[in-house]
Amino acid sequence: MKTAVVTGASSGIGRAIVLRLLSLEYRVIGVSRTIDSKNFNNDNFIALKADLSDNKDTLKLSQTLQKESVFILVNAAGFGKFEPHEELNPQIIASMTFLNLTAPMLLTNALLRSLKKEDGYLINITSIEAIKRSKFAGVYSATKAGLKAFSDSLFEETRKSALSITNINPDMTESAFYDELRFETSKKDNERLLSSDIADAVEHILKMRKGAVVSDYTIRSLNFGIRKKVKI
Repeated sequence: MKTAVVTGASSGIGRAIVLRLLSLEYRVIGVSRTIDSKNFNNDNFIALKADLSDNKDTLKLSQTLQKESVFILVNAAGFGKFEPHEELNPQIIASMTFLNLTAPMLLTNALLRSLKKEDGYLINITSIEAIKRSKFAGVYSATKAGLKAFSDSLFEETRKSALSITNINPDMTESAFYDELRFETSKKDNERLLSSDIADAVEHILKMRKGAVVSDYTIRSLNFGIRKKVKI
């Protein structure tokens, strides 16, 4: 049974990907600050708690995962804060940059030899903001564009191996990502993505002929929609 590692596994896109990989009969190591094996009730699921916005936690996790033979790494953990840049707390800037960009690079560094040896898959969940720009999203866009650039460069670097590398760039996806924000996804089905849509993309990538790679997988809702939260 091949092993997959998924960050941000406790909710949203990460959780949907974990459930899909379990259904495809992978052994899945799920990483999150709050993860618990009971959340999935599956003998093939292993929970590892780690705060990927913290340097020490991330390096410790990297050392732990190096003991594994890993076939798939999905970097799905991330968060965003959308404010005028001068109003962002410096710690938010540092945490967002580390979680969205530095942690995926560190985990990839730790697992790359295994991924190449296994002829495996590296899948980075970026964002539509990696390829477009929105106001109040400077730091978030920079981290996601940086992650995409990292993947693109690594794709060229590893093309003599059988490692497949893909960026998935989702538009607004209904998840806990928006819980602390002032806006959220539309409630209309054609104006939002579901986490299962991203899991569909992962399954598609894994089932493609190994000689073909979709290096960029952008998923958008058919129509544009956004909801501002009502202040109570």
